[in-house]
Amino acid sequence: MSVSDTAARLESAVSSVVRGQPDVVRRVLACMISGGHVLLEDFPGTGKTTLAKAIAKAIHGAVFKRVQFTPDLLPSDILGISVLDPRTQEFRFHPGPVFTDILLADEINRASPRTQSALLEAMGERQATIEGSRHDLDGLFFVIATQNPVEFRGTYPLPEAQMDRFTMQCTLGYVSPAEEVAILSDQAESHPVDRLESAASREEILELMAAARKVRFSEELRHYVVALVGATRGHPQIQLAASPRASLSLMKVSQAMAVFQGDEFVSPELIQSVAADVIAHRIVLAPEAKYSGASARRIVADLIESIPVPV
Repeated sequence: MSVSDTAARLESAVSSVVRGQPDVVRRVLACMISGGHVLLEDFPGTGKTTLAKAIAKAIHGAVFKRVQFTPDLLPSDILGISVLDPRTQEFRFHPGPVFTDILLADEINRASPRTQSALLEAMGERQATIEGSRHDLDGLFFVIATQNPVEFRGTYPLPEAQMDRFTMQCTLGYVSPAEEVAILSDQAESHPVDRLESAASREEILELMAAARKVRFSEELRHYVVALVGATRGHPQIQLAASPRASLSLMKVSQAMAVFQGDEFVSPELIQSVAADVIAHRIVLAPEAKYSGASARRIVADLIESIPVPV
C-alpha cells in the first residue's frame, strides 16, 4: 500500500470526528508528518482538544499524553523527576509526559514562563536536559498546544522564542449550521472519538515522515521560500521578522502537504497555501502597525502577492 493511501486513510479517520474542518485537519496532520509542532488558537468549544485526541486515536500504537497547563504547574511536572527509592537508596528517574508520541499541551498560556520554557528544548531539539543529564525524545513527539485568544486573566503570553518553535499556528473557527447539526447527531449517545478505529500504525506514520522528506523540492522553490520569509526582514510594519527556522518549516510542511495530495513534487501554490500558518505567528508587528489595524496574516498575504513566483 502506498504512502498516499496511508495519508488518505489517516485524514479520513480524523475528519470523521472533526467535522467541517477538512483544511485544518490536513494542515495539522501535515505538520505532524513534517516533524513539527502546532499551536491551535481558537475560542473554547471549537474542537481543539477533540482534534488532538482524534489524531492520537487514529494512530495504532501511538502513546498519547495530555497536560493541563495551570499557573502552579512546574517544569518537573512536564519533564520528569528523580525520586529516591527507599529500598535501594538510589534515585530513580520517573519520566514526565513529554516522553510520548503525541503531547496535548492544553491551554499552554496558563502556565508560568518558567514552565512554558521547559518545552523549548524538547520542541526544538527533540531532547530534554533533566538534572544535568540529556534524554532523547524518540518516536513521533508531536506537540499540539492550545490556547484561548480572548481570555487574558491568569494567562502568560507565549514568548517569541517559543512561538518560533511551533511549526504552524492554526485556527478552527465555527462550523456551518449543517455541520453543527451533524455534530449533535454524532454525540447523541457517545463521543465519536470513543468509536474511532485506528487508520494507520505508528510505523506507517514514520514511513510517511520519511516519504515527505523525499518529496522533490526544486532549487527555484528554495529561493522562493527564502525570498518570501526574507521579505519580512526590514519590512516597515514588522518589528521582529521570521527566522531561517521559518524557511525550513515552510519547506518541510509543503513537502508533507504534497504527500497528502499524492504529488511527487512541491508546487508554488502549495507553499502559498500554508505560508500564513507557518510565518505569521513568528512575526511581531511594530506598535504603529498594530494601532493602524494591520495583521501578520494580512502582511504575509501581501508578500505572497508581491513576490514573483518561479516558473
